[in-house]
Amino acid sequence: MAYLIRFMAVFSLSVMSITAIPDGARAQGTGQTAGTDRVVARVDGTEITLGHMMVLRENLPAQYQSLPMDVLFNGLLEQLIQQTALEKTMQGKLSKLDILSLENFSRSYVANSALQGVVANVATPQALQLAYDTRVASMAKKTEYRAAHILAASIDEAEALKAELDAGADFAELASRSSIDTGSGTEGGELGWFGIGTMVAPFEAAVISMNVGAVSGPVQTDFGWHLIKLQETRIQTAPSLEEMTPELTAELEQKAVDAYLLTLLNGVIVEKDVEGLDPNLLNDTTLLQN
Repeated sequence: MAYLIRFMAVFSLSVMSITAIPDGARAQGTGQTAGTDRVVARVDGTEITLGHMMVLRENLPAQYQSLPMDVLFNGLLEQLIQQTALEKTMQGKLSKLDILSLENFSRSYVANSALQGVVANVATPQALQLAYDTRVASMAKKTEYRAAHILAASIDEAEALKAELDAGADFAELASRSSIDTGSGTEGGELGWFGIGTMVAPFEAAVISMNVGAVSGPVQTDFGWHLIKLQETRIQTAPSLEEMTPELTAELEQKAVDAYLLTLLNGVIVEKDVEGLDPNLLNDTTLLQN
């Protein structure tokens, strides 16, 4: 991360310090044709190509992508020149940490490129629809509940409030006036929709046992004593294909990767030689310092 910050700082300086593109450095508008192998600069004989510049541009942060192309061209070229010059100063001087980091990065990049090819055409519309239909078919039909409550501090208060309700008092009005749960009280005791596992166990058990429109007797929880009114119930609807597409795509791609790796590894010879190695050696970073 620190390197990235320094990298972009150098790039910013490059953009500000160069204002013109050297003649012949680009083909756009000149009638020339240029491919990725077109050499745009040399640093002590090391070639920098148009392809190098294109890849660097592709990976720039968004705020740099919108720069005018002339300015961007010069900034990218100068950045690559600086990097190449710096790279030359390190020839023969890289630490073991540097060398192994480069090897790991190269291996990871190539491996990721291989996996991109594996998953490229996995999440087709047909595959997504099939995965969606399978998932929805396996989903249990879950009931959701909409309830309101009046919360009292003691059972005596709860029983007194229940008596008022039995005598015809309006539940929402009584909740607004008397519930010590001021959050829901201002909404007439409304708790909205919820599913199994959302509420504390005694409250949930009472709701499940009730008929729509009924008001419970006092139900004790850690919060106090509740009078619960079950407003309505419904069967939870499955999310749409559009909503589930990211999750299903990830699952399809992971399955494709797992299957590919299984086949791949079954076809290569893997020899491990870890006998006697202490796993704690991974923490000994002094081994990398030479």
